[in-house]
Amino acid sequence: MHSGDVNVEYRLLGGTSQRVSEIGLGTWKYKGGAEPLQKGIDLGANLIDTAEMYRTEDAVGAAIKGRRDKVFLATKVSGNHLGYDTVLKAAETSLRLLNDNVIDLYQIHWSNSGVPIHETMRAMEQLVDRGLVRYIGVSNFSVAELKEAQQAMSKYPIVSNQVLYNLKKRDIERDLIPYCAENNITVIAYTPLADGSLTGKSRFLPDIGRSILEGIAQDLGKTSAQVALNWCLSRPNMIVIPKSNSVARTVENCGASGWSLTSDQVATLDEAFPLSA
Repeated sequence: MHSGDVNVEYRLLGGTSQRVSEIGLGTWKYKGGAEPLQKGIDLGANLIDTAEMYRTEDAVGAAIKGRRDKVFLATKVSGNHLGYDTVLKAAETSLRLLNDNVIDLYQIHWSNSGVPIHETMRAMEQLVDRGLVRYIGVSNFSVAELKEAQQAMSKYPIVSNQVLYNLKKRDIERDLIPYCAENNITVIAYTPLADGSLTGKSRFLPDIGRSILEGIAQDLGKTSAQVALNWCLSRPNMIVIPKSNSVARTVENCGASGWSLTSDQVATLDEAFPLSA
């Protein structure tokens, strides 16, 4: 597939007017150097997601140098750094590693019942007031945790919740996706290719699921990975952040944007990869 055929499309972030690429670039366990990230940016994938826990913030900072105006930069504060002062310090450390002066989307990586949520959210809002952060998000939050965090906010909305979602892990369809859709919260799907097992080369797929995925890919002239990513994008308010250490795979992932599965194809995949009981 030629990268010239790739045109990544955008979706609005939460209830804002901020346009974010529906295919983002994840960096957990990222070892690809600058090139795959830069290729993604060139193809229009403006969302790059990292986290203090990933230890890839410095690599991301280096990759986006000179291209910052084309990037929507997201990072996360660890769940064990959620005290008021600790959040502020973590954000400053992330900015230093990213070699930047503003984080576009700052996310709480996971909740921590040991710290009052209003203390954490007060720090997050303080970062927006100071101009160090533009938007506030969360990650791995249940509906109950999301509601609690929303109630603790006095000035700004929660625009996103980054959670595990793919054909093989569909639990969030029960309550989280509907809640986020109703409340204008973007769902950012991490591990959307199920650690590579949905790329069509895996032994870890049930035969029936694999053959249906490959069959639809063949019909469309796409790859299994592109179909699996596009299936995620058939959901409301959804963007995906696959990770890739190679330029070729980044081009392939970005090629999941700019077209849509038919509702019949989506239904067939839903049936082939049923929601766990």
